[in-house]
Amino acid sequence: MIPIEFRAISDALSSEEGERIAIRGWVYRKREFKDKIFLVIRDSSGIIQCLARKDNQKAFEEARKATIESSVEVEGCIKKDPRAPGGCELKVDELKIVGLAAPFPITKSAVDASSDFLLDVRHLWIRSRRMTAILKVRDTVFRSIHDFFRSRGFYEVQAPMFVTAAVEGGASLFKVDYFGRRDVYLTQSSQFYLEVLIYSLERVYTIAPSFRAEKSRTRRHLTEFWHAEAEAAWMDLNELMRLEEDLICHIVSTVLSERAEELGLLGRNVKALELVEPPFPRLAYDEAIEILQEKGFDIQWGDDLGSDEERALTMDFEKPVFIYGYPEKCKAFYHKPDPSRPEITLSADLLAPEGYGEIIGGGERIENLDVLLDKIKKFGLDPKDYEWYLDLRRYGTVPHSGFGLGTDRLVMWICGLQHIREAVPFPRDIRKVYP
Repeated sequence: MIPIEFRAISDALSSEEGERIAIRGWVYRKREFKDKIFLVIRDSSGIIQCLARKDNQKAFEEARKATIESSVEVEGCIKKDPRAPGGCELKVDELKIVGLAAPFPITKSAVDASSDFLLDVRHLWIRSRRMTAILKVRDTVFRSIHDFFRSRGFYEVQAPMFVTAAVEGGASLFKVDYFGRRDVYLTQSSQFYLEVLIYSLERVYTIAPSFRAEKSRTRRHLTEFWHAEAEAAWMDLNELMRLEEDLICHIVSTVLSERAEELGLLGRNVKALELVEPPFPRLAYDEAIEILQEKGFDIQWGDDLGSDEERALTMDFEKPVFIYGYPEKCKAFYHKPDPSRPEITLSADLLAPEGYGEIIGGGERIENLDVLLDKIKKFGLDPKDYEWYLDLRRYGTVPHSGFGLGTDRLVMWICGLQHIREAVPFPRDIRKVYP
């Protein structure tokens, strides 16, 4: 039907007055009058207003039949119009309906009425401009993580999703029957396998799903989430925190540079993101507990920080803040004790500001075989389950550190979202596994 090459809508918006172009996409909005019909067409690059007039009967009738979310091909001439989205309007000469859509279930009233409804029809809500903007930011976040690590001499690696032992804690493991031979689990973290790989590649990272069978119903927990993890030989806690700081600054800077339009559509206050520059504040766990007690929290030294406590702490800072020196019982068995104060660990969490809380957890790993073996027993775990992990300390052990970044939480904060489910194309939590 259309003899000229199809163009992305973003390209069409930059066309000259009177230029003849062809686009294809989906009907996003429709307004019908007696002698004219306005269709707003969307594709992945943007939206453009199209005008079909009654004096072109064939195109007018096709426009009349077109329903919301029908896929169409349109040809016509560009007219500059400051009232139209993007400042341009496409005067329709030819219009073809490729896929006529049934009445679309997502209406403005449905959006306002129920977030559960939007989760049930996530396969359709993905098409919204809001979700499109979030997914574009998400793409930039993931790409900038890769770019950063590669620029710092890290190798990308992959780890198995089926594992035989817990990394974070047995209570949050998803059990899988492995061909009737034994029980295995969906991985909580790729950390142990990354530790293996530093003995070959020294600096490694991965971006992969992790699974936690947590029954949390907070705005920042998912049962399946995307994890950017890194491990590095010869690196101590201070070097690790500087690496994390540089990583977050690089990601935020890249998003601000490349996704200003999407952040604007989401209503994000970019001034808050523009403050994200090094150095980040560093707050000892001891100080954090004192601050929280002064704020009226019923918390004692040795208690872990929950989402409410982290929110309260971050409201005092304009940048991400490191909390370091967590007590031994707050952290997993592999965290290295502070030699000058063995009751605390050489660990640090990075909390995002504006109340978003933890986005990174990491620290130095125990490299001494005897110390690690004692910690495994102290935590009530079976050393036999970690025999290969202990081997790493038997054969050329090395000081090393690592961290895990929750990419979905990071996207949530950067976009200024209210719930982590918005940051993921198809969220999985205790209530939702469909679609």
